[in-house]
Amino acid sequence: MIQRLFDIVEMRAKASPDAEMLAAKENGSWRTYSCAEVWNTARALAGGLIKVGVSNQVLEPMQQEKIAIISPNRPEWIITDVGVQLTGCVLTPVYPTISPSEIAYVLNEAEVRIVFVANADIYERFREAFGQVATLQKVYSFDKIDGVAHWHELVNMKEQPDEKIIAAIKYETLATIIYTSGTTGNPKGVMLTHKNIVSNVQDSMPAFSFATAQSRALSFLPLNHIFERMVSYVYLQAGVSIYYAESMDTIGLNLKEVKPLVFTTVPRLLEKVYERIMNTGMELKGIKRALFFWALDLGKRYDNVNSGSPWYKMQLAIANALVFKKWREALGGNVKAIVVGSAACQERLVRIFTAANIVVMEGYGLTETSPVISVNRFESEERRFGSVGTLIQNVEVKIAEDGEILTRGNNVTIGYFKHPDLTAEVLEANGWFHTGDIGVWVDDRFLKITDRKKEIFKTSGGKYVAPQVVENKMKESPYIEQMMVVGNGRKFVSALVVPSFVHLRKHLRDNNAGLRVPESNDDLIKLQEAKDFMMKQIEKYNPLFSHPEQVKKIGLLAHEWTIDSGELTPSLKIKRKIIEAKFSKEIEAIYED
Repeated sequence: MIQRLFDIVEMRAKASPDAEMLAAKENGSWRTYSCAEVWNTARALAGGLIKVGVSNQVLEPMQQEKIAIISPNRPEWIITDVGVQLTGCVLTPVYPTISPSEIAYVLNEAEVRIVFVANADIYERFREAFGQVATLQKVYSFDKIDGVAHWHELVNMKEQPDEKIIAAIKYETLATIIYTSGTTGNPKGVMLTHKNIVSNVQDSMPAFSFATAQSRALSFLPLNHIFERMVSYVYLQAGVSIYYAESMDTIGLNLKEVKPLVFTTVPRLLEKVYERIMNTGMELKGIKRALFFWALDLGKRYDNVNSGSPWYKMQLAIANALVFKKWREALGGNVKAIVVGSAACQERLVRIFTAANIVVMEGYGLTETSPVISVNRFESEERRFGSVGTLIQNVEVKIAEDGEILTRGNNVTIGYFKHPDLTAEVLEANGWFHTGDIGVWVDDRFLKITDRKKEIFKTSGGKYVAPQVVENKMKESPYIEQMMVVGNGRKFVSALVVPSFVHLRKHLRDNNAGLRVPESNDDLIKLQEAKDFMMKQIEKYNPLFSHPEQVKKIGLLAHEWTIDSGELTPSLKIKRKIIEAKFSKEIEAIYED
């Protein structure tokens, strides 16, 4: 019986030692790792760690030793995860994209003794921060770096972990501390036990009924995120090989090389895929262009519950053969499902991709719930567009009087590391966890998220506005790249908008004879024609909302929000307070006009 995460890897190594488990590009070619190699390397790493003095006994969560990893996705990540588990220590993953000061804060609070880093760039970025961590004794690297210990020094000791230690690691033992990306304030360390994650893996397995042994998944969402990490163990248990994308920039190429059956993503990246497809369509001419947009219109009208008339079904079959087939080929030609989580996904995208025989399985969860609470299944009758699906087995949900979603189950965190006060704010004594999300039931069994409780604001007229609902609908416009609704305490609702500059420039050139369209984004957003056209996009969607929710004015921004520039979390959620502070002048200008 699987009680600990590493049991999954051991089980696979014993059942299919020679089967592919992991793969990554090395020197331009795919290098695969068998199940036996992953398991044996992880055991050797654990033995080496114990040899150099990490704790040789399993203690209470506050006493378990903490080991950090700062690395993009690669086979060494999972091997290190399993190796650290086998020592009874706690892996603390840290996003490589956060600031050195945040790294120092996390490593100090967790009292980390050992850090694994991927490469020289990461090491140099955080070297000074490492010097600010009193408990830190050693840094190991996956790539060879002058003056830094290589992780093979531990593996090559060829020590084996103490079986007594492994036996002492229980279902309830703390496995990891994941620091939330922190849209406000300092990040919080979410403590997750083997029980939390293993139960979520087992209870999510039925949702992956389409996954077959020897098939492949492409992994590019950060393993630091519990979503990708938990799903990785689902893949491993199902016998699916995990191929790691080289980078975010090579996803398109890697999809064609790997030909995965499935991959996970966040809505922002799915939007990017759709935008690239749309850009291709916009460049087409004549009959090809007409066919593209005819198929797109069919996709927008797709409904898996009401499948439409025989005439519609016949047209959709033709569209799949002539147009959508090329979409599937661009994703490798073998993708059956895309699992989407972390934030709300545009319903339009879910409809279009599913119509193209690429099932989008949108789900819902939080770091604190390991993460899955609900998910739309692969089977059509278990999906509802606009919802985040039905609950996975053994997870409970109830809607509080104020609309907040409360959840309970083996997947719920035991609390925030060193912050019992924060734990008490969200976790009731009877096990109910307050998600902070507002939701409703659809057809009594499909969960629908309407907004974040803390993000709902009130205008000066006393009307409540749920910004995500407005943003997600208006971002359906191909001319709106990013958007954030504002208006807390104001007399009306407005928005900051980052246009899709490719589409906006093309429209202005095609529809304004003689107009000089600037190449600079900063100059483009000053054009009155650009401002007027973008406002018309907003006005197309305003009638779908009540008068207080309608966006009355907008401010255009010249540059996309990114992780590096600080407006997005590592999981690509917008940091509302950061954006409000950073663009306070632009917001004030909206209300002064």
